[in-house]
Amino acid sequence: MKTLTENDYINAAKELGCEVAAIKAVAEVESRGSGFLPSGEPKILFERHRFYKYTNSKYAISHPDICNKAPGGYGKESDQHLKLQRASTLNREAALMSCSWGRFQVMGDNWQKLCYKSLQEFINKMYDSEAGQLDAFVRYIKAFGLQAHLRNKNWTLFAKGYNGPGYKANDYDVKMQAAYNKYSKI
Repeated sequence: MKTLTENDYINAAKELGCEVAAIKAVAEVESRGSGFLPSGEPKILFERHRFYKYTNSKYAISHPDICNKAPGGYGKESDQHLKLQRASTLNREAALMSCSWGRFQVMGDNWQKLCYKSLQEFINKMYDSEAGQLDAFVRYIKAFGLQAHLRNKNWTLFAKGYNGPGYKANDYDVKMQAAYNKYSKI
């Protein structure tokens, strides 16, 4: 498990044309500053509503805690891999695509848009290192046209593009602004 170095941040910031502090702000808000659990597994968040979507609600009645039309029901961070394992026994590909992964919480269902050769290649990168997780973040920012928002520190538009239309419910924009303020002073 390799953690990010300052050089990793600097290189990503150059590639995206933004400040290092902006990338660090996103990392802090998305994963509270670490891409891995103490077990060595990447941090994930299992999104039951995505699993519902990718399995056409097939398991909604038998497994409502992992296959549900409504988002939420996340539970503890330490339970996320157990949910993934359970879902994987039902439909591995749908389960892997239904998680947000690593330090930057990039959704697995984006693997094609981010130009990975396969879903498995994306997953391997998430397990490999925080540098692999940062690479997925850089690819995501480029693929979804969020560079200008990150560069300009327009946290409202960035959070809307990065976290989706429900960003406001979790105050992602406010949290990113506060984290950026902290890192820009260091």
